[in-house]
Amino acid sequence: MGRVLRETPNPPLSSSTEGATTSSTSVMKTLNGSHHFKITGYSQSKGTGVGKYIASDMFMVGGYLWAVYFYPDGKSPEDNAAYVSLFIALASEGTDVRALFELTLLDQSGKERHKVHSHFGRTLESGPYTLKYRGSMWGYKRFFRRTLLEQSDYLKNDCLSVHCSVGIVKSHTEGPKFYSIAVPPSRIGHHFGQLLKTGKGTDVSFEVDGEVFYAHKLVLAARSPVFRAQLFGPMKEQNTKQIKVEDIEAPVFKVQLNTPLLMLDKNSCYFLTNDNALFLETSPCKLYAGVADAYAFEVNLWHALLHFMYWDSLPDMQELTGLDSKWVTTLMSQHLLAAADRYGLERLRLLCESNLCEDVAINTVATTLALAEQHHCFQLKAVCLKFVAVPENLRAVMQTDGFVYLKESCPSVMTELLEYVARVIEHSVYVCKHGIEPIFDGSDANVSGGRIISGLWKDKDKKCVKLRGDGRGKGKW
Repeated sequence: MGRVLRETPNPPLSSSTEGATTSSTSVMKTLNGSHHFKITGYSQSKGTGVGKYIASDMFMVGGYLWAVYFYPDGKSPEDNAAYVSLFIALASEGTDVRALFELTLLDQSGKERHKVHSHFGRTLESGPYTLKYRGSMWGYKRFFRRTLLEQSDYLKNDCLSVHCSVGIVKSHTEGPKFYSIAVPPSRIGHHFGQLLKTGKGTDVSFEVDGEVFYAHKLVLAARSPVFRAQLFGPMKEQNTKQIKVEDIEAPVFKVQLNTPLLMLDKNSCYFLTNDNALFLETSPCKLYAGVADAYAFEVNLWHALLHFMYWDSLPDMQELTGLDSKWVTTLMSQHLLAAADRYGLERLRLLCESNLCEDVAINTVATTLALAEQHHCFQLKAVCLKFVAVPENLRAVMQTDGFVYLKESCPSVMTELLEYVARVIEHSVYVCKHGIEPIFDGSDANVSGGRIISGLWKDKDKKCVKLRGDGRGKGKW
């Protein structure tokens, strides 16, 4: 028994468009391009025969290839080689290509009396010229009488110069869109991150300061050219399943190790530096166990490095280190910058540069500047030099251990710094607002109930306690 097939009616427009007034616009656009064609040895081209041509190199306009064809003996037999012919031809596949053309024979006397045949700039009853297929031409069989051409200023040193312009005419209709498909953001970083988190399919391990990390060779090789060479290159290590990672920190970090501690009570302490003090709301025991024993941050650094290579983002530094301190975050960014340069992770290097630019401060700028010089971070280096060159900042920075290291390891930077200082002194005018001298050092460190600014600790009641040179408070805290 057969079935009767019925046409399914078109679905109605949504209720939002029924009865509404809509509009659309047809937009005509011309894509223009040009080509210069120089014909040398004109006299030698004569006599090659009617219909024989000299072609220019092909050039692209509007997605189509074009070429200029010059016929020294003309294109048509009936003209008996009395004229030269000049055409523009479609040199690639195309159907009904609508275009405007212009052919110009250049006057080489400098009088600008060019011979121009053009579609541009004039109204045409038939509109743009349409080329039906590859090889279709537009031009003139009787472009110039040969006897006149050879006596004119268009021919010089036996050369002709032709300029060709093509304008492809295209149209499209613009109107309201009645559809919208939401495309979710890419989750490739999340998917790769889950690989690292679950540990499934790992085939390589790294030992860092006694702790073992597991990873996937292909992911590491795809992200880092250094790992690609180490794991798959001709000079790959013999053991690519278990790799012991040596110290990857830069020498500059040695300056910040073994920082002395001032214990206020069992729940809080200070890191002491030459110019300032950094307050940490953590017990000394936890601090020594988590940071002070190995302030190189090797294990945390490797956690952050793998996190970036899988997730393509930086982890929460305070959550990673267990320390709620901007200084610790800055230190981790410094370490990661050095690691990123070592493993060829350009995006990570730039992320670290950006973070360090935002966190330039008195107690870290010298080490950051040394890092920028050692790892060719020119933008970060310029930011640091500009910061240090401010006289108020320079005096404080010169008292830090980092500045001592900077002078010893990067003497060339000192020359650049002197140039910056000279420019600042010569061109800068420091303005005090409301009778208060502005603070330039940028080294504010958040503390419990107050903050430390340029060697002063200010409590909630805005009372200041002067710190001695070693950072210890005078009297009780």
